[in-house]
Amino acid sequence: MSSSVQLPSQQKAALTEKIGDSVEVIQYTDIDTPQITSPTDVIIKNKYAGVNYIESYFRKGIYPIASFPYIFGREASGIIAAVGDEVTKYKVGDKVAYVNPSTFAQYSKIDESKVQVLKLPESIGDDQLKLYGSFFIQGLTALTFVHEAYEVKKSDYILVWAAAGGVGQILVQLGRLIGANVIAVASTNEKLDIAKGLGAKYLINSSKDDVLAKVKEITNDNGVAASFDSVGKDTFETSLAALARKGTLVSFGNSSGTVDPLSINRLSAKNIKLARPTVMNYVVTQDEWDFYTEKFLKYIKDGDIKVEITKTYPLSQYKQAATDLESRKTTGKLALEIPQ
Repeated sequence: MSSSVQLPSQQKAALTEKIGDSVEVIQYTDIDTPQITSPTDVIIKNKYAGVNYIESYFRKGIYPIASFPYIFGREASGIIAAVGDEVTKYKVGDKVAYVNPSTFAQYSKIDESKVQVLKLPESIGDDQLKLYGSFFIQGLTALTFVHEAYEVKKSDYILVWAAAGGVGQILVQLGRLIGANVIAVASTNEKLDIAKGLGAKYLINSSKDDVLAKVKEITNDNGVAASFDSVGKDTFETSLAALARKGTLVSFGNSSGTVDPLSINRLSAKNIKLARPTVMNYVVTQDEWDFYTEKFLKYIKDGDIKVEITKTYPLSQYKQAATDLESRKTTGKLALEIPQ
């Protein structure tokens, strides 16, 4: 049924056994290691994983969890540790980066038919392995959103909330590459300096400035073509009011809480479009996955988009990583190193 590689019976993982607002529900503990049970199974030994805000939504019950224990994680990179007898695309020892639930563990199991896997060159170094394992979700989120949630055009004015965060930094750079006028919003001048260095044309300090008044001033009272809003409850009304006629609100996060119910009739005043996209629904087919991953990786290779892992925590310290991320103390991307 499987390759001859012997996997350990137990592995370390970061998980929760219940819903909880507090990070104290996060556990670092031993669980069973997944084993080959189907001829198309693939077991990956994880080396690095990216930390994403979405995990807090599952932990807090904003997004549903099907069963417990719930292993955190959405993306990782590592090495193929075992394969089923009918697997042809991968062999033991292959390096891969992939998007899948439950990656905050030493081992993960996927089916060979899974689309969201990138086979990496054998020569790839550790730093690149970490990069590939930590940026797919944020990179593909930003890329698919500016192409599909709202197709950003040259000379558009676009509003980017949390512009110094992982997705925000990439949105700013993509806006610059397209030729849009990027208005970056962040809570400190230090964060705004990061956004400015990445190509934001206008800066708004959300802890000091009236964001809506600033947007009106910048756009000569016309408003923005799109607002990319990852904050949610606290900023939704401002995003809505900041839109130009025929503008689009791309609401994709809940860092301040979930958005209150909205009467659809409110969109008519300016013919507004409201989008609530998730990245994984844009990369379902092999063609979609290939198109966006190749595009994103080319941007990085050519130096058009700069990505930075600002801090790497051991898997055992995921609780601290989650605390830092949710307290808005961080910029850029956080990663976890999985024990080998």
